[in-house]
Amino acid sequence: MKAGFIILLSLILFNCRSQKDLSFRPKVVYKSDQLIITQVSPNSFEHTSFLQTNDFGNVPCNGLIVKNGNETIIFDTPTNDQGSEALIKWIMETLHCKVNAIIPTHFHNDCLGGLKAFHDHHIPSYAYFKTIDFARENKYIIPQNSFRDSLTLKVGDKKVTAKFFGEGHTKDNVVGYFPADHIMFGGCLIKEIDAGKGYLGDANVSAWSGTVAKVKEEYPDVQVVIPGHGDYGNKKLLDYTIHLFKTQ
Repeated sequence: MKAGFIILLSLILFNCRSQKDLSFRPKVVYKSDQLIITQVSPNSFEHTSFLQTNDFGNVPCNGLIVKNGNETIIFDTPTNDQGSEALIKWIMETLHCKVNAIIPTHFHNDCLGGLKAFHDHHIPSYAYFKTIDFARENKYIIPQNSFRDSLTLKVGDKKVTAKFFGEGHTKDNVVGYFPADHIMFGGCLIKEIDAGKGYLGDANVSAWSGTVAKVKEEYPDVQVVIPGHGDYGNKKLLDYTIHLFKTQ
């Protein structure tokens, strides 16, 4: 009886260790002064570039790359064309993939500041129709293709979505989702844990909490959430953002 128990215990421990060994461990796969790429799941990578601001200093700005087969789709450009060129080159030469699309999630420079480089490489851009309107008003590079409410694109044989849930950080902020990896790009609509409210110049603060509540309801299976700035995490980032902007 004792020997049988020991064998059973050994099998359980071995199985637990095997599962732990097989679990994904995030790692930095590219780093320069202007761009950092971190693999956060088997087929998803966070890209981080930097934007010098008057109020908040040199701000790290996140985006998301999702991959399937030899294809990728990117949410948000790096903050300038040099960063975008480095990102595109890394995807082509290291991942050996093509870029199917770039999707800026709102009209600020931390989302489309490097858009010209993508257009120069004949990579199509897609954005919510209000993002295109605001980009035009502010004399930024204008995304090429517009959508209303939501967008679904294919990357390999998987799908990627972008959807507008309501106003918050801006009147045009959309959320990206890659179901295959249960990963969300919340952009500047979502805050990292312990973050402040940040730049509110184009925000709808009263609507913000309710918008994120809709996001949380739409994606109950999300496992990784990447905010526009700061550290990624899990769905606790959604709860934190809802609480941060909740009005009594």
